[in-house]
This record gives sequence, C-alpha cells and structure tokens, in this order.
Amino acid sequence: MRQQPPLQDSIVKLTPATSRPKRKRPLPVPLRLVLGLALLILVGTLFLLLPGITTRPLTISDALFTAASAASVTGLTVLTTSTDFTLLGQIVLLCLIQLGGVGYMVLVALALQLIGRKVSLLERLAISSSLGLDKPAAILRLLRQVVVGILVIEGIGALLLYLHWRSSGIVAPDQAAFYAIFHAVSAFCNAGFDLFVGLPQYPRGIPGDNLTLLILGVLIVLGGLGIPVFTDFSQLRRRRKLTSHTHLTLTVVAVLTLAGWFGLFVAETQAGGVLETSPLSERLVHTWFQSVSTRTAGFPGLRDFDQLLPASRLLVMALMFVGCAPASLGGGITTGTFGVLALALRSSVQGHSVVRYRNRTVPHETIRRAAAVLSISLLLVFVASWLILVTHDVPFSSVLFEVVSALATCGLSLGITGELNLFGRLIIILMMFWGRLGALTIAVALLQLRPEKQLVEYPEATLLIG
Repeated sequence: MRQQPPLQDSIVKLTPATSRPKRKRPLPVPLRLVLGLALLILVGTLFLLLPGITTRPLTISDALFTAASAASVTGLTVLTTSTDFTLLGQIVLLCLIQLGGVGYMVLVALALQLIGRKVSLLERLAISSSLGLDKPAAILRLLRQVVVGILVIEGIGALLLYLHWRSSGIVAPDQAAFYAIFHAVSAFCNAGFDLFVGLPQYPRGIPGDNLTLLILGVLIVLGGLGIPVFTDFSQLRRRRKLTSHTHLTLTVVAVLTLAGWFGLFVAETQAGGVLETSPLSERLVHTWFQSVSTRTAGFPGLRDFDQLLPASRLLVMALMFVGCAPASLGGGITTGTFGVLALALRSSVQGHSVVRYRNRTVPHETIRRAAAVLSISLLLVFVASWLILVTHDVPFSSVLFEVVSALATCGLSLGITGELNLFGRLIIILMMFWGRLGALTIAVALLQLRPEKQLVEYPEATLLIG
C-alpha cells in the first residue's frame, strides 16, 4: 500500500497555489497628471540643452524655465525666441507647445476614463454627461475627434496667416510658412510664444494689422473653449440644444471679453493711454484682441504693453486670473469656477436655498469644488508674491502681475522675468505648473473622495460672517 504524505507537507504544497499575490494599487489620477507634465518638462529641458538648439549656451535654469513655460503653454520666457533659438530649437519649442496643449486635453479625457473604472455607474454617467457623451466608452472616439479637429483648426489658421503675410509682405516669402504654422499653434494652444519680438524689422513684436489680430484672436477663442464645448457642438444636430455647461461657458466668455474690451478701450484711449493717438479702427481691434489674449494667450496686442495705465493692469490681472474654460488649452481658475460662484452669489442674494441655472439645480458638490479652486488659487498667489517680494527688489504691482500671469498660464509680463534669480524662477515655474494642472487636479481629487457616512449628527454652530 502506498504511503500517504504527511498532512503538514500537503499544506505547505497547497499554500503557494491558494495564496494570491497582492495587486499593486495604481497611482492616483491626479498624481499621474502631475508626473506626466513633469516628465514632458524634463524631456523638453534635456532637448533644449542639446547642441544646435540655441545660438548661445544655456544654463540649466534657462532651459528648465523655457521648457516649463512651453509645456504649460504659458509664454513667459527669459530668452528671446526669435534670436536665441535656431530653427531646430524653434521646432522643439513648437513640439513642446503642441504636446503641452493638445496632450493636456487628451490627458483630461484619459483621466476621466480612468476614474470611470473606479466609481459607481451613476458617477460614470455623470462624468460622461459632463463631456457631452452618451456613454463612457465614447471617450476614446472623442479623443480621435478632438485631435483631428484641433489639427484642422490649426491648419486653417496657419493657411490664412500664410496667405495674408505672404501677400502683404509682412513676413519674408521663405519664412512665411513656418511663421504661420508656429503662430497658429501658439495662438490656438494659448501659448503666447512668438518669433517677432527681438527682430529689428519688427520693433513692435507681432504684426499689429487688423487682419492678423483677428485671425489670431479667433484661434485663441477656439482654443479656450474646451473639450466639452467642442463635443457639444459636434452633437448639436442630434440633441438640438446646448448643454448647461456650454451655455454657461459661452455666456461667461462673452461677458468677460466684452468687459475687458470696454475697460481697455476706455482706459487706454484717454489722455496718457497707449492708444491715445490711434485711429478708431485700430483702437477697437487692438483692445478686443488684448481682451481675448489676456485670458491666457499672452500675446501683447497693445504696443508698449509695459506702459499700460494702472487701471488697465488691474483689469488685465482680473481677466488673467479667471482664464479660460475647463478642459481647455488655457489656465486660470476657469470660467466654470467663475460662473458657478457667480450663480451661487446670485442665489444667495435672492434668498434661494439652492443654486439654479437654466431650470437645472447646481449640485452643492460643484459649488464646493469651485470654492476650493478659488481659495487655493488665491492662497498660492499670495504666498508666491510674498516669497518673490522678500527675495527681490522689484515693485509690488509687477510681482503680482507676473505671479497671476504664471498661474493663468498667460505669459503677459511687465518685464521682470529676466530679473528673477534662481529662487524667483523656481517660484514662477511652480506657478506655471500649478496653473496648467491645478484646477483639474483639485477637481479630480475631490471627485475621487467618497463622503463618509455620518452616523452622528451634531448641533449646528453659530458662526458670524460678514
């Protein structure tokens, strides 16, 4: 008779088969977004340090600052793009801008898709609805449509700029094609990089003719609308009406553009303004373009931008701080945050217990996220401004303007970027980094938090405000 193995040996042999290795927890989605942008900046820095990229040697801080500005589609720079970079270097910058702009929008959709795998069915449907999709699986189809649509818009813009600049002689014939492509991508991605500043034949920077500014302005507006708005318009024939998000976005964009247009026109056409002696058509087009560009594109449409009146500087900072639409190519606290908080304020003044918009109720969770984005952004502006002020001898208004511009990924500057030391540059880099991912990261992180069930309810506290 065959002898049976001891019971202990059997247990030892069965244990490895029945035990399952622990699965590694995936990285949180906000951390993936942060690491993705950080990796892009690192790769961009290494490319900019290669020989043949610049016309003069760069320090690591120069390359890091420029790569961060391009990847975050900001436009602040310590170098002159037209003279300090070779053609190959300008192409590298163009690729960083395109990846930082379009790649970010793709990351947004992928992040939402990843979240959709971990939340309930109702939350998945809510995420898909926020993007205007019928079901979560449609996000992949959306990615293809977004990329194709962006390339088509940029291509049309580049073609219009090429035809105009070549026929008018604004740009040399052998440079017109590359200049058109570069500025179409920079405008649509709300980057603010240009190839005109620093060249003697363009003492005022980008061409200030009306047609150029109109083409660039339209590209900036389209780039600042965001994925949900594009998706909504693509399905408008079937739905026959716009979603609440699209309606609110277009409303806020129109209000901010008109307010900035009117404010800049009034301020800069009076005595002492930069447009005091300009003809009416130039006043109208330049102030409109500056209002559009201010909300994160960063092209200085007004000549002698550093000579703006204090009233214009204050208005520009306010527009930069709000920025563009959620899931767009711009930065700032976003028009969604601004719109939701404005609706909450209106409801509070009117004495309503809930916030409504177009016969819909705005969830309290959305208002809470908007308040979080605003509060953290204001705190960052304060801390960053204070740190630069205690380490630099520069005017307060210029520092505040620079910090807000970095947070909004705008790129407008009053000329102090080159005066910053290494510590100041790192502060601005962090602000640009936050401005590109901050609002989304907060929203995604809050979306992943699951509210705990309250087993005990405490009496309400009486706290005085106002």
